[in-house]
Amino acid sequence: MDILPNLLHIVVVSISFCLVFLIFRQKSTHSKLPPGKKGWPIIGETLEFGTAGQRGTPEMFIKERMRKYSQGLFQTSLFGENLAVMCGASGNKFLFSNEKKYVTAWWPRCIQKVVFESEENYNNNDSTKLRSLVVEFFKPEALQYFIPIMDSMAKEHLETDWSPYKQVKILSLSLKYTFALACRLFMSITDPNHVTTFSDPFNLVKAGTVSVPINIPGTAYNRALKGGKVIRQELLALIKERKKELADNKGTVAHDLLTHTLLASDENGRALDEMVIAGNILGFLIASHDTTSSAITSVLKYLAEFPHVYNLVLQAEQMEIARSKGPKDLLNWDDIKKMKYSWNVACESMRLLSPAPGAFREVIHEFTYKGFTIPKGWKTFWTVHSTHKNPKYFPDPEKFDPSRFEGHGPAPYTFVPFGGGPRMCAGREYARLQILVYMHNVVTRFKWEKAIPDEKITYQLSSIPAHGLPVILKPHKL
Repeated sequence: MDILPNLLHIVVVSISFCLVFLIFRQKSTHSKLPPGKKGWPIIGETLEFGTAGQRGTPEMFIKERMRKYSQGLFQTSLFGENLAVMCGASGNKFLFSNEKKYVTAWWPRCIQKVVFESEENYNNNDSTKLRSLVVEFFKPEALQYFIPIMDSMAKEHLETDWSPYKQVKILSLSLKYTFALACRLFMSITDPNHVTTFSDPFNLVKAGTVSVPINIPGTAYNRALKGGKVIRQELLALIKERKKELADNKGTVAHDLLTHTLLASDENGRALDEMVIAGNILGFLIASHDTTSSAITSVLKYLAEFPHVYNLVLQAEQMEIARSKGPKDLLNWDDIKKMKYSWNVACESMRLLSPAPGAFREVIHEFTYKGFTIPKGWKTFWTVHSTHKNPKYFPDPEKFDPSRFEGHGPAPYTFVPFGGGPRMCAGREYARLQILVYMHNVVTRFKWEKAIPDEKITYQLSSIPAHGLPVILKPHKL
């Protein structure tokens, strides 16, 4: 009879010990996680992150937490995911240098669903193969053959959409040009009506990817899902048509990104999945469209604000190139290589108004960074907002100064509009050519001034002027 009280005592002590151990272990584990807070249940700090552009800039979201928690690393929760935000040049270097070792590319599931329809298509092995094909397609030695096409389309664009008017909105026109160019180079689509077939649902996709991801009829996200489906169906029809052309006569088929992917195969000689190709091309359209248009708009904004910079771009480079051309000559690779100062201006514009805030990664193996544990399955985020305007890397950071990019330029991992490492933006050279070709054509034909001198900048997928940057045109006298 005396055994029972002793047994109960042992059980109570054992349970108490286990509870103390579990609590201690839980606290110990939590103490290893990065400082910060996750916000509300499920939604975390997604709303604060999404509305940062309305309150000022997304930079505020990052800087407030860097100031409050840590200059190098903090945790939050976005899109229902635990997130570690890596800050500064060291954070950029760590993520860029550890692709496939600790982290891999990741998009929020709400965006994956719009672009790829299913997570399975996003994670399909063919997607990895497709990225290597895109990198190959966008190599400088391959893209140089597209420079005359970019130039001829820019000239036609200015003649049609700029010259007849005294005032234009630069953002909408740059969006129109970059989308038409993408349709031409990605899919060989030149008919304006066919371009519209893609651009109308594409605009729904763009609007929905920056909205609250609630999938009920009437919401922007629901319209984005429908728009993504329409584009994939159009792409699948185009794929079938292109496959027939390839089967009939390969020699006459246009050399574009679509054909480049259709001619490829996986390691077993199998053709790549059509739905995955369609989803990836839609993804490339999104990635290349707003960012490049935003960069072009920012460049022209700063050229309007700093006449001495405009004059240097025009007189020191672009007019010299223009005078070297015959009436029907188009830009070529040698001309682009002469635009060094113009590219410095573009880089400084992207430093101050970055086309994209950063990018996500998924942790595939737990790692330790700055003494904190980042668990497997967490997501990470590198951001331009921890370096681009950081006085530690760029003295007097709010000043527009293209000379920052002369010589060796900024320190490594501080200027990262295109990311870095193996996952550096595949279209960075494509974007560079678009920006420089557009700059050349606009500055050699016009001078302009801002119609709204104090126009505010807003932030959606990219940084954009609140009213689309309306400008008053002043054509050069011939």
